[in-house]
Amino acid sequence: MALKIRLMRVGAKKQPHYRIVVADSRSPRDGKFIERVGTYHPMLKRDDVKRVEFNEERVRHWMGVGALPTDRVARFLGRANIIPAPKFTVGVNKAKKRAEEATKAAAEKPAGEAAPAAT
Repeated sequence: MALKIRLMRVGAKKQPHYRIVVADSRSPRDGKFIERVGTYHPMLKRDDVKRVEFNEERVRHWMGVGALPTDRVARFLGRANIIPAPKFTVGVNKAKKRAEEATKAAAEKPAGEAAPAAT
């Protein structure tokens, strides 16, 4: 059984609150879980101490047993110095990148050279 430390959504529509739970990786996001180890309230200000709360002792226990945090939970744990802060790279929009390369290539062609005819 693969364990995950992940977010479980609770709260009303457009008022999200999340529980930080330990669950089997195969169970649904809002389904059965093993233990609740904290909470996350994204509507609070970033510097509010109640925005992210968790039981550090229980998190360390579950990580020692083999539970892996999801990306979002890993960020929270990294900020709390429980695990090394993960490095994330921002994805590149491939379609935008291709379009920029095409316009750049078109600008580099000599003015007298025509584009190849489509057959």
